[in-house]
Amino acid sequence: MNPSQHIAPALPRLTEPDELAKILDELRAAGRRIVFTNGVFDLIHPGHVRFLQEARSLGDLLVVALNSDASVRRIKGEKRPILPLVERGKILASFECVDYVTWFDEDTPDAIIRLLKPDVLVKGADYTLDNIVGRDFVESRGGVVRALKFNHGFSSTAVIERILRSAGK
Repeated sequence: MNPSQHIAPALPRLTEPDELAKILDELRAAGRRIVFTNGVFDLIHPGHVRFLQEARSLGDLLVVALNSDASVRRIKGEKRPILPLVERGKILASFECVDYVTWFDEDTPDAIIRLLKPDVLVKGADYTLDNIVGRDFVESRGGVVRALKFNHGFSSTAVIERILRSAGK
């Protein structure tokens, strides 16, 4: 499925990867500092919101790349994602701190990081700098890689498990 077929024109910030690469090239040429993060963002919780706001503060615009539904299933199992890609993308695109949302189908974001060429690559501190995919590429271009403070007590997996326990499943 091509997610762009289901995206309302009113959400131009939810953009196909190749189109976004062109936009970012223009913004970069105009001197804009591009911050990039990626993930599943299945059930948005306060930890996500704080993380995205802090990530946005590290540059002029924030790009969020979402794992496609197929990628999520390979990584998290057949019961995930809870929300499909288009819905996850619409939610993130509605956040003031998020400038663009795109997606990737691979299990890691390496290819999309190389396509979009961010100046700042950001992940949560549950990652060490040594295991952040794309670090070598971003740093080779003079960029910065940051692991932001992890918001303990919040994770989509924990929220889903809590819901299932309360439902008796």
